[in-house]
Amino acid sequence: MNPKLSLIIGIFCIAFSAIFVKLAGAAPVTSGFYRIFIAWLPLAVYVIASKKINIRRTDLGIALLAGVVFASDISVWNISILKIGATISTLMANLAPVWVGLFSLLFLRKRSGLWFWLGTFIALAGTIILVGFSNLLTLQLNAGILYAILASMLYATYILLTKNVLRRVSIITFMFYSMLSSSLYLMLLGISQHTEMVHFPPHTWLNFLGMGLVCQLIGWLTINHAISYLPATKTSVALLGQTVATAVIAAFILGEVLNLSEITGSIIVLAGIAVTFVKRDVKTS
Repeated sequence: MNPKLSLIIGIFCIAFSAIFVKLAGAAPVTSGFYRIFIAWLPLAVYVIASKKINIRRTDLGIALLAGVVFASDISVWNISILKIGATISTLMANLAPVWVGLFSLLFLRKRSGLWFWLGTFIALAGTIILVGFSNLLTLQLNAGILYAILASMLYATYILLTKNVLRRVSIITFMFYSMLSSSLYLMLLGISQHTEMVHFPPHTWLNFLGMGLVCQLIGWLTINHAISYLPATKTSVALLGQTVATAVIAAFILGEVLNLSEITGSIIVLAGIAVTFVKRDVKTS
């Protein structure tokens, strides 16, 4: 599959995440556990049946560490969603491109270039317009926002951590181990916190299924495929499209009507994403 098409599909799938979390109404750790564990089950059957379980020890260590990082990202983001709402939380969590650019510069000595930073600035400006500048001004730096910012840093760490290993290891095999690690980590975390993990009404289980099959299984299979081919900085900026997709989906499912500023912001976000790909496309055409 074309990496850019794969990325678009993945963004659309994970855009349902905040909506499923809101509708489920379960504890953040519980939602995170079922999102990953439900997706892991069919993946495990396929990996074992097709004998794609072999992996080098070094890559296994990275996959297990990535699983813990991803699980931590999901957990703190779910907390943020329940504290400050889906749209604001998604905006803050999607600061990941900024951290990817900074981490790449500080730790990898890799400059992202003018096009990346220009695209990032445009896309972030678009997300601010989408959410509403006045809404951001009235927000206080509460725990929900801090959790969302932490989630964005973990998100960036995951992208950088998995970039190179996904070029060596099958995406299916990598996700088998990373999601196993995520599931065990979240299960132990939930048990240690005495969090309810079993007794839920039918609608909550349906939302868990949505998180697992749509957001995690399909969403992250396609996103990891894109990460293995596209630059980490550009992938992280493109993931800002999740904010736009979430707003559109919320309009249909939750009955939220998009106003002019939200439509304008969405268009600007997409324009910013496009800018980050311009230079590469020109050079390879």
